[in-house]
Amino acid sequence: MNIMLATVRSRIREIGVRKSLGATAREIKLQFLTEAVFISLSGGIVGVILGLAVPLSVRFFTSYNLPISPWSVVTALLTSSVVGIVFGTLPANRAARMDPVESLKYE
Repeated sequence: MNIMLATVRSRIREIGVRKSLGATAREIKLQFLTEAVFISLSGGIVGVILGLAVPLSVRFFTSYNLPISPWSVVTALLTSSVVGIVFGTLPANRAARMDPVESLKYE
């Protein structure tokens, strides 16, 4: 959420330009929610890779067979997507509610 709040703050002029050119509040919300989901999903993918590295390396270097459930991968990626949606909603709403005139005056 902090990353997205900082992103919205740093792109105030861009939001103002887009709104003045006719972008709807829905389009701006969708832009920032998509960005939040991509950020959280990329973190989820890195986490899954690191999480799978341990049991796979144990299998490779020893005779132990640690079980890996495909559902754990699906659950981790779904959870990271939900986190991106939930914590990206407030910054996306703030971006969508900005006044274009005030946004363009922002330095």
